[in-house]
Amino acid sequence: MKQLLLLLFLCPWLTTLGQTASWKLDRVHSSVKFSVVHMLISEVEGKFTSFEGTIKSAKPDFTDAAIDFSVDVMSIDTDDDNRDKHLKSSDFFNADDYPRMIFKSTKFTKTGDDKYTLEGDLTIRGITKRTTFNVTLGGQTTDNQGKVHAGFKANTYINRFDYNLKWDKKTETGGLVVDKMVNVTLNLEFIRQK
Repeated sequence: MKQLLLLLFLCPWLTTLGQTASWKLDRVHSSVKFSVVHMLISEVEGKFTSFEGTIKSAKPDFTDAAIDFSVDVMSIDTDDDNRDKHLKSSDFFNADDYPRMIFKSTKFTKTGDDKYTLEGDLTIRGITKRTTFNVTLGGQTTDNQGKVHAGFKANTYINRFDYNLKWDKKTETGGLVVDKMVNVTLNLEFIRQK
């Protein structure tokens, strides 16, 4: 009888183990930013204001996480309307034909305390390449409504030429006006869904 009572007590707790949790991006507390060297002497920064993402994970340390993320290319914002129009044009993103950038994870590996390597397929302008992000888990907390939040910071460099963003006007000294390497930084907060 005692064994039966113990089993009945543990069942609700046991059924939560191994269940996949779904996490949805909290866009209000997230950002997608990039920077690129201009004229060999300075960096120009920009951001995307429309994006969405989800995480599915059964492990509390997220090492089995499946991550899907997409960005609306038309939401690019570099604080200059003419530059934004140029970036949306066929010289760069060709946003009319390829309106979204998409990332799908293939592996999320813990490398240290709250440090991870995120690998996955990044698609820009219809071209898909394997990409690796360095990720830091900022932690988890519960808000006053009982919702669990998790924060991440992810960073990578991508070669824009790999994705056919090949506008390459040269400076007088022969360098690129816009460097081919782009620094991408994401500060992301997710909320666990019940």
